[in-house]
Amino acid sequence: MERRGLELTPFRGLRYDPDRVGSLAAVTSPPYDVVVRPDGLLHLESADPHNIVRLILPQADTPSSRNEQAARTLHRWLSDGVLTADPEPGLYVYEQHDGNGMLQRGIIGALRVTEPSEGLVLPHEDVMPHVVADRAALMRATSANLEPLLLTYRGNGTAADTTAVIERTVESPPLLSTTTEDGFSHRLWSITDPADMAGIRSDLTRHQALIADGHHRWATYRRLRAEHSSPSPWDYGLVLLVDTARYPLRVRAIHRLLHGLSVPDALASLDGLFRVRRLEVPLPEALEALADAACASNAYLLAGDGAFHLVDQPDQALLARTVPADRPAAWRTLDATVLHATLLAHVWHIPEDDPTRIAYIHDTAATVTKAERDGGTAVLMHPVREDVVRDLARQGVTMPRKSTSFGPKPASGLVLRALDL
Repeated sequence: MERRGLELTPFRGLRYDPDRVGSLAAVTSPPYDVVVRPDGLLHLESADPHNIVRLILPQADTPSSRNEQAARTLHRWLSDGVLTADPEPGLYVYEQHDGNGMLQRGIIGALRVTEPSEGLVLPHEDVMPHVVADRAALMRATSANLEPLLLTYRGNGTAADTTAVIERTVESPPLLSTTTEDGFSHRLWSITDPADMAGIRSDLTRHQALIADGHHRWATYRRLRAEHSSPSPWDYGLVLLVDTARYPLRVRAIHRLLHGLSVPDALASLDGLFRVRRLEVPLPEALEALADAACASNAYLLAGDGAFHLVDQPDQALLARTVPADRPAAWRTLDATVLHATLLAHVWHIPEDDPTRIAYIHDTAATVTKAERDGGTAVLMHPVREDVVRDLARQGVTMPRKSTSFGPKPASGLVLRALDL
């Protein structure tokens, strides 16, 4: 197969008309899988009647009616002029910064959807089939990419074509600028100059990308492309590409909330299998203890009963019985691997893909709060280094699902892609 490289193409972005909404910040949302439901969902829905969450997480009694509602809402917003299409196709420079030294800049465009055999877009996590099916049904109903997924690549750290265009573009006035309630400032520019777009396209053909955030949406792009005859708009999917040699991302953990398993029961099951220590300290100090313990062995924090319990030093015979031996050592020793293969599957007997038994939550404090409120068990994780993630991905080894959280993530609602324009 001929190696075509990453192909990023321009598109006519759909954007909110600032005169038709309360504020741009009020219509944005975190990505659909970061919204902590139901509290966060209700907060976003009440922020503005046109908040993007009404498209990415529509609420109705059945899946089909949810998707139909999202499609009706999108069509109504288009006909009412709440969302309008930019006059000509382009790529978009997107910038986020938090005022504390975190600055991220990248390019938003429509990326050619590739096969795994091409080795151009590297996943590092497994996906849940029911989530892919859910996202695919929503995209079919709306005929739109409602939020970009986050891809990273490693440039050479110099002013290559893409970086040069980005740095030159941000010197001009942006299309939009807003600050969301998390303190992040967001700015967006369009690139429509043919020479600039050609330079970016040429530069990106020399790189491969790592999926930082959006494995389920990438799998959805691949499923929908296979359903449509090529060439078609479904051959491409909306992405944000960030050069992490120039703009490093933060890598954080994704935590687990175990429903129906109390902390005392969870701890009792670990007797003789892991070392367990009770910590009567605040959350920041407990996380520091977790970081220290994770340097020496697999380690986790359990919470939900008003205290923190540091779980580490697993029994090696237990690991030998439960962790598959046919994977690289870097995979076998991951905290997420031991959590899923040993704790969930063999100790606590909780299916990793049963939403009635387990939830995956990005926010640390929210995970603890929900566990204490619901009587469940929060399992707090320590993050994996980016170089470990990338190395495993290049070996073709996927980590357990929801192993990492790269950020900052692009805000949803700043630019959308309609496939029928």
